Amino acid sequence: MGTEQLIQTLKKCRKNDRNAQRELYEGFYRFGLSVCLRYVADIDTSRELLNDGFMKVFTNIEQYKPEYPFVSWFKRILINTCINHLRKSHQNVPTAELLEAQDVGFELDLFGKFSVEEIGHLIQQLSPAYRTVFNLHVIEGYEHKEIAEMLNITVGTSLSNLHKARKKLQELILYSED
Repeated sequence: MGTEQLIQTLKKCRKNDRNAQRELYEGFYRFGLSVCLRYVADIDTSRELLNDGFMKVFTNIEQYKPEYPFVSWFKRILINTCINHLRKSHQNVPTAELLEAQDVGFELDLFGKFSVEEIGHLIQQLSPAYRTVFNLHVIEGYEHKEIAEMLNITVGTSLSNLHKARKKLQELILYSED
C-alpha cells in the first residue's frame, strides 16, 4: 500500500468506513501476523491477537497522529497486545534473576547459514519469557529498563532472560548444524 493510498485509507477509517477498514486489514495482515508470531509461537493465537490488535486500531484510530509512521503505531499496538496476552496467560513468568548477566558472545554470522524462516523457527523454540525479551531487545531495539517496565520485571531479569535466550539459540544453531 503506497503512502498516499494509506493516508486516504486512514482518513476513511476515521469515519468507520468498513471498506477502508478491510483494505487496511488486508494491506497489513501479513506484517501484523509476523509481529505477533515473534511473541506467540501458536499460529491460531497469533491470528487472534492480530485481530485484537486491528480492533484496537479501529476503535482508537483518532489517537493516531498522521505525522508519525502508521506502521510504528500499529506495531506498538500489536506488541502491547501480545505482551498483555502473555501476562494474562502467565507465560512470561520471570525466571530466577541474575544480578549481573554477562553477555554471551553471540556471532551474528552464525545466522548467515539460515533463511529468515529458519531463524524465525529457532526463535519460536525459545520459552515465552526468553522469546519476548529477545524480540523486544534484539529485534525491536528496546533497552532493558524499558523492557522491565513493559513486562513488570526487573532489569536483572530482563538481562538474565536475554542471556539465556542467546545461549539457547546458540545451542539450537549448533544442534541444527549436525
